[in-house]
Amino acid sequence: MTDFVHRYIPGRAQRTLLLLHGTGGNESSLLSVAKVVDSGASILAVRGNVLENDMPRFFRRFAEGVFDVEDLKLRSNELADFVVEASSGYGFSLGSVVSLGYSNGANIAASMLLLRPETMNGAVLLRAMVPFEPASLPNLRGKKVFISSGSRDPVVPEDNARRLEGILRRAGADVTTNWELADHGLAMDELQRVKSWLTRL
Repeated sequence: MTDFVHRYIPGRAQRTLLLLHGTGGNESSLLSVAKVVDSGASILAVRGNVLENDMPRFFRRFAEGVFDVEDLKLRSNELADFVVEASSGYGFSLGSVVSLGYSNGANIAASMLLLRPETMNGAVLLRAMVPFEPASLPNLRGKKVFISSGSRDPVVPEDNARRLEGILRRAGADVTTNWELADHGLAMDELQRVKSWLTRL
C-alpha cells in the first residue's frame, strides 16, 4: 500500500472528515476549515504524494484543467486503499467518512466517489471539476454530496461544474449544489453553508 504523510485527530463525534488539500497545500491546510464546518469530527488529513514545481498535489496533470487520467485513477485507488487501512488502524468506520476536498483535493475526492464509493459516506467538493467521464456509472445511492462552485471561478468553468453534478446525480447520489458569487477562493459564508449541510447528514 502507498503510504501518505497525514494527520489523524480523534474527535468526539462519530463523523470522520477526510481532508484533501488543493495544489501547494499539505495535511494542515484545511484544519481551520474543518474546525468551522464540524468541530466535533475526527480528522484524517492527507498530503498528496505528487509534486508539481515542488507543490504537493494528489495526481499529475498536463496543464491547468487537463488531467493525466491514468495517473488520477491510479492515485485515487492508492488513496482509497490508504483510507481503508487507516480506518482499521485508527478505528473509524468507512461509513462515517465524509471527504472534504478543495480544488485538486476535491477532484480526487470526486474520482474516488466514481471508482471506490465504498470508502466514504459522502463528500464536500469545493471548486471541483469532472475528474473523468466514467464508462459506466457506479451505484451512488445513499451517498450525499455537497458541491460548492464559484460563478467567477477562472479555473473551473461553470459548465464543467454542472457536468459533475449531472454525473453524480445520474449515478444516484443525493447532490446539493451551492453557487457562490466568488472566484476559486473560499468564503466564510460558504463554509457556514457546508456546516449547515453536514448537520443534516
